Amino acid sequence: MLLALMFLLAGCESSPGPDLKAAASVVVQEPRWRSAASPGDIARIDRLAGVWTEALASARSAGFERQIAAEGALLEPDAALPRPAPTPGNYMCRWIRFGSGDGRPREFTVYQPFFCHVGATDDSISLTKQTGSDRPSGYLFEDSNVRRMIFLGSLALGNETDPLAYGEDSERDMAGIFERVGPLRFRLVVPRPQTGSILEVLELTPAPVQSEE
Repeated sequence: MLLALMFLLAGCESSPGPDLKAAASVVVQEPRWRSAASPGDIARIDRLAGVWTEALASARSAGFERQIAAEGALLEPDAALPRPAPTPGNYMCRWIRFGSGDGRPREFTVYQPFFCHVGATDDSISLTKQTGSDRPSGYLFEDSNVRRMIFLGSLALGNETDPLAYGEDSERDMAGIFERVGPLRFRLVVPRPQTGSILEVLELTPAPVQSEE
């Protein structure tokens, strides 16, 4: 019996145990926009929270508390809702600018609405401001934060008809965060834009359907 027990123990010792050193490798894929954006634009987007704080504090201290509150969720930094991708179609878009960028003492400016268009293909969503003197045009990219998308584009000025592609002219490049803040209400938030202001917010709401006569 003792001999049988020794053989049994020997068999147990020879059977391989689990490899405790083996670990499953996890590959974290970087969002595609980070490989397309410039280092400066990546830094601006990553620092958005601080820029929001600075812009709101500056405008409120200048006496625009009531105007900011009137915009509701549009100017609330944490107002982003799920499903940020916009439906293709025509939109009314309206710029709100914190800081003037031109040396004049304007801490908060609301501009008249213009037309924008959202286009979509199987693999991309485009955003183009169609009218006005400053017209951003570019594409929306998915982000690891599912409540937002990233806008990379460029700025067309004056009578220019063909906007540059992102990266062609760093002085025209524009990068920001695209979010949904209400039913059919979206915003593009641009921190430290090329205009020299602190923050710019572009509100997008569906354009009214015009009846055909």
